[in-house]
Amino acid sequence: MGRLLRRGILFTLLFAGLVAPAAADPILMLLIGIARDMVISHANAPASERVPEQLVPDFTRVYPGTSVEPDVLRRLIDDSFIYLSDGQRKEIFDSLNAALMNPKNAAVRGAMIEYFAEKALTIRAAQQQLAKMPYREKQRIAEEFKAELAELSAEEQAQLGQLLRSGLLPVPNDLNQLLLAAFDAR
Repeated sequence: MGRLLRRGILFTLLFAGLVAPAAADPILMLLIGIARDMVISHANAPASERVPEQLVPDFTRVYPGTSVEPDVLRRLIDDSFIYLSDGQRKEIFDSLNAALMNPKNAAVRGAMIEYFAEKALTIRAAQQQLAKMPYREKQRIAEEFKAELAELSAEEQAQLGQLLRSGLLPVPNDLNQLLLAAFDAR
């Protein structure tokens, strides 16, 4: 909570121009600049060109009892599970969509969506962090992975090998290849 509060204060100060841009994260500065440009262009646009904001979702297109549209979940899946094929992402969406449309799940739809979104965003954040990791660090992880394989049973090793070969682990492709090489070299 304190971290969120600090970021909120930093954003407020940056947006107000009270903190020197050199002290801020460059990506944060880029986002603030984009937000500022959007606000200015919206304010300067003639009233006839302004697109009215849709504050209330179209309830004919949302999951019953929620304000979430299926297209939002589809985008979340596509953005979070980039390591999967289009067919695999479609399979996840179809399965989730069927569960959300099941009348037996009416009381827990919101919680299901929230849980899934949290997990998907966690996977996406992990993917992004791993993608930024230097190659030497990825090699170190693969070496540690190789050492940990000895602790697994033969059945667990076989399952892990299948996941690596099919590309189903939520890791970038280069790290998956390093882990697979470590697996095969055991």
